[in-house]
Amino acid sequence: MPSTSLDSIRIEIEDALADFVKGKTEKLNRTDEFLQPITKSLAEYILDGGKRFRPTFAYLGFLGAGGIASPKIARACAALELVHVCALVHDDLMDGSDTRRNRQSIHRQFQDHHRDSKYVGNSENYGASVAILLGDLSLAWSDELLYLSGVEQPQLNQALPIFHEMREELMAGQYLDVLESVRGESNKVRSSKIAQLKSGKYSIERPLQFGAALAGANSTLIDDFSNFGLALGEAFQLRDDLLGIFGEPNVTGKPSGDDIREGKRTLLIALTLEKCNESERRLLEISLGDKNVESSKIAAIQEVISRCGAVEECERLISELFDKAVANLDKSVCLDEIKKLLVDMAKAATQREK
Repeated sequence: MPSTSLDSIRIEIEDALADFVKGKTEKLNRTDEFLQPITKSLAEYILDGGKRFRPTFAYLGFLGAGGIASPKIARACAALELVHVCALVHDDLMDGSDTRRNRQSIHRQFQDHHRDSKYVGNSENYGASVAILLGDLSLAWSDELLYLSGVEQPQLNQALPIFHEMREELMAGQYLDVLESVRGESNKVRSSKIAQLKSGKYSIERPLQFGAALAGANSTLIDDFSNFGLALGEAFQLRDDLLGIFGEPNVTGKPSGDDIREGKRTLLIALTLEKCNESERRLLEISLGDKNVESSKIAAIQEVISRCGAVEECERLISELFDKAVANLDKSVCLDEIKKLLVDMAKAATQREK
């Protein structure tokens, strides 16, 4: 196998996305001049920022199964990024988030666009409508990019069941996440299950299996990638939980403590509620989901989470899960050269600051 690197894979994926998005936006802009604001916004959202974890894991799954790198594989793997963009746009709307990737979230952009343009009607409804449509458009584009990738139909037929299952699991996890926030209860088992569906499986396990299936991998490697991906996916989500409370805004692109304002019932929150005292529990419960919670309360909650040992517990779990994932990978039939790159990706997923 020719030598490859994470940087070269990312460049291939970025090029595939840029070419596809350019063609799609130019076509829409020719359809009607009033489409230009939405095509510009979605193109910037897709192309400017993003870690490309999912398409990179997919590409590594393909290479780890003995596949030969090519532009068509980069295009097929890049389709997963468009699924991710759909999830982010809709997630921001459901959570009422103001920012993403150091810029306004899509629904906030078009609320402002409505007001600035002096359109009639409700600006919030307009922003929400545009966000729903652009999220749907990105999901539709993911299908198109995959089908137009150039990958032969027999290869696609191997990978499509995983592609569809990944999207189904994502939507199921999203709904359960919304439901958990309104039920007003925290439970470690349910928090872990939701995190696995909403993030862990769709961020790592399914992309790896998708790529491996494109290469015609046997069931042994598919199972090996599941053992690696599930453990790493859980660690990935735990890091996300910590960043959602303690992340630096200039790094994460979102306000510090945003998960508190959004009422996220994460495993970190469940651990905190289990470990803290009654008055601390009351503070956390009345603050979860409060969009206008003061920064002083956010700071107090951050102190509670740290002091009660929940942060230490999460860090311990991340370390254990990382070790488990790497041990599972070491025993797998994945090609050795790709194992090294997957370990580098595992470190990036669990040691990140955004």
